[in-house]
Amino acid sequence: MKNFDDSPFCNECISNITNIFKHLNQKELDELNYIKSCNFHKRGEIIYHEGHRPTGVYCVSKGVIKLYKTGIEGKEQIIRFAKKGDIIGYRSILSNELACTTAKVIEDASICFIPSESWLSLLHNNSGFSVDMMKFVCAELGHSNSFITDIAQKNVRERLAEVLLYLKSEFGVDEQGILQISLTREELANITGTATESAIRLLSEFKDDKIIALNGRKISITNEAKLKKTANTF
Repeated sequence: MKNFDDSPFCNECISNITNIFKHLNQKELDELNYIKSCNFHKRGEIIYHEGHRPTGVYCVSKGVIKLYKTGIEGKEQIIRFAKKGDIIGYRSILSNELACTTAKVIEDASICFIPSESWLSLLHNNSGFSVDMMKFVCAELGHSNSFITDIAQKNVRERLAEVLLYLKSEFGVDEQGILQISLTREELANITGTATESAIRLLSEFKDDKIIALNGRKISITNEAKLKKTANTF
C-alpha cells in the first residue's frame, strides 16, 4: 500500500458514476476531500480482515476488490465484488460490529478511506445521503437473499452459469467479447460455492457445448441464450 498525490476528488467520482455522494453539497464535498486519505493497493493486499473492526469506510476509485468469508479449513466463500464507485466496510460502522468479511484486492486498486466519525456525521446531517445509503444497504441485502436462494436451490452447473452472467452484467466485456474481470479457477469456484475441480470440469463442458470460449483465465460468452437457459434464469 502507498499514498498517491493525485487523489481523486469526490465530485469527479460523482460526475462519472451515480452514487450516494450525489446529495452532498459543496461544503460537505470539500470537507470530505480534506478528511479522506487515498492509497494505491496491489493485487493480493488485504484492506481489512474478517473479525476485525474497521475504523471507517472505503470507497473504490479504481480496481476490483473481492469480499469473502472464511469457512471450514480456510476455504473462501466469495460474497461479492466491489469495483469503481462502490463502498465497503460500511456495515461494521452502521451496526457497530466486527467485520463479517475480508476485503482483498484482485485487481490493482485506488481506494479512499473515510473515518467513521465523518461518515456518521454525513448520515446524521444529510437526509438525502441517508436515504440513498438505506437504498444501498437494501440492495445489498436483496443480493444476499438471492445468493442464499441460489446456493440452496440450484445445482452447481446452474450456479456457475449464473455467476458468468453476473460477471458479464457487473463488469462487461471488451471488444473481443472477453469478460472484463480475470478470476482464477479457484475464485470462480469460491463464488459458485463448489470445489475448484468441479468448476474446471464445468468450464470445459461449457466450452465443449460452445457456450463459452476459454483462453487461459480469459472467458468469453459465445452463446448467452444457452447460458441463460443453463442458469435457469427464465
